[in-house]
Amino acid sequence: MSQVLEQSIQINATATVVERCISDLALMHRWLNPVLRCEPVGEAWSTDVGSKSRFIIQIPLLKPTLNSVVVERQPGLVVWEFQGFFQGRDRWECQPTEKGTLLLNRFEYDIPNALVSWGFNTFAASWTKEDMQAQLRRLKRVAEEQK
Repeated sequence: MSQVLEQSIQINATATVVERCISDLALMHRWLNPVLRCEPVGEAWSTDVGSKSRFIIQIPLLKPTLNSVVVERQPGLVVWEFQGFFQGRDRWECQPTEKGTLLLNRFEYDIPNALVSWGFNTFAASWTKEDMQAQLRRLKRVAEEQK
């Protein structure tokens, strides 16, 4: 059964600038949770459809990893599909507004292992939602600095 976490934030920057914060790896590392590292799989980082990457949670000894591939890409939209201890999609959509951009983030996931699912829902689900909100606030700061 899929679960969904959705967040949004108004950013005082153009959709092009906000999209660059999502698609440029150096900018992404400025707003990602510091315990999360993203790296390309293959030669270079890209958000083109079919591009692969892995997101690694920097937990000593464990280092859980989500392997992801870009499955949808349009101007202002990047959708990563991932496999690992989670399966699902992470959708980032920039909607231009009069005052800048409304950024929508939709994290839809399933945890096939019942024990991992119970552990996540019991201990980490609320932290994950709070972390998504904090990431959006950090992304807002980074985007607004780019003007």
